[in-house]
Amino acid sequence: MDNTDILVSGGGIAGPALAHWLRRHGFDPTVVERAPGPRPGGQAVDLRGASRTVVERMGLTERVRALCVEQRGIALVDRRGRHSARIPVELFEGEGIVSEVEILRGDLADVLREATDDVEYLWDDTVTALAEDADGVTVTFENAPARRFALVVGADGLHSAVRRLAFETPGGGPGGGKDRGHYHPLGGYHSWFTVHDPALARDLDSWFLMYNAPGGLVAGARPGRLPGEVKASLGFRSAPLTYDRHDDDALKLLLADRFAGAGWEVDRLLAGMRTAEDFAFDSFGQIRLDHYSRGRVVLLGDAGYSPSPLTGLGTSLALVGAYLLAGELAAADGDFRTAFARYEELMRPYVTQAQELPPGGLNGYAPDSAVMIRLRAASMRWMGRWPLRNLLAAQFAKADAIDLPDYPLPARTTAARVTAARVTAA
Repeated sequence: MDNTDILVSGGGIAGPALAHWLRRHGFDPTVVERAPGPRPGGQAVDLRGASRTVVERMGLTERVRALCVEQRGIALVDRRGRHSARIPVELFEGEGIVSEVEILRGDLADVLREATDDVEYLWDDTVTALAEDADGVTVTFENAPARRFALVVGADGLHSAVRRLAFETPGGGPGGGKDRGHYHPLGGYHSWFTVHDPALARDLDSWFLMYNAPGGLVAGARPGRLPGEVKASLGFRSAPLTYDRHDDDALKLLLADRFAGAGWEVDRLLAGMRTAEDFAFDSFGQIRLDHYSRGRVVLLGDAGYSPSPLTGLGTSLALVGAYLLAGELAAADGDFRTAFARYEELMRPYVTQAQELPPGGLNGYAPDSAVMIRLRAASMRWMGRWPLRNLLAAQFAKADAIDLPDYPLPARTTAARVTAARVTAA
């Protein structure tokens, strides 16, 4: 098999999932990750549709379900904390806004890394240059010495370094990044972090609570997996902002100013935000490219086709994309041109559907007036009835809108052959 030495940039969800499948198909992946080590915590992500099938084929369903977060559904609350509308998990057979299978992003990433314990990880590093020739790619790292790889995969998120190096020219993307029309803003920003507040955690009663305030402000609080843990989120509508996405202190001040006096439990969330160790902030936006590959470089997950958190399908795209990319490389015996073309052919329709925003888009998520907030609550109360139920069911069904091929796995992986060779040599 050709082109077995593959660099995967990104150690979150998409990267380790791809490394898992590459290893099982006999490839030799290396994962590089900017963070100094595994990132704990994070918000809950859902497994639905085809992504559940991928996890089943990985043999990880039991492990994932053991780490699931207990959630009864989503409920809108008013300024006093009274529920104004609810969508229980059961309403859409476990495939609704809150899925039957909800797991913290950090927990899912840990499960995937555990499944790739024979893969080399380069922590606290990133790709700074790519030089492709007829035989491979010379990769320059920020810290490690330069190395040669046959192929490079960018699975490094919305702000992908690989996408910037291989696909983009200066232009003006999220947070002052460089995009050539690939990033499409949706008109808002969001943050997420963990708050340790046992009283608030008890008040949630296992519901994901969401609060809207005039001005396009949205606050969310949902249960964590550990006692007393609340997974908080703050979002708002806005014209484009100029900011340093690495300056947490400045971003926390921005949020404190935006949400001052917003009502409900927002003050408690802001207080917890100030000391949160997993604070993150980003824009609502999508990545749209004409092609997911260029030469020996290919993109996966948010790096290539982020649907935005509004769709709830980012994890599905990452897991399904990893499965297809590795499978097509194996089916083509490492012929990357054939494999990349087939990967895009299979993924493109799935991505296109996934990037269709739910009814109302950002306006539905963050209504800007008291009247629109009341209308949102009213529409949610009708989501279990015709015609809204059918509209929402079609949105949730997108997670399963792909037929996954069956890729045969070799009897013995590269890792097994290496181990056998070492035993024989000894």
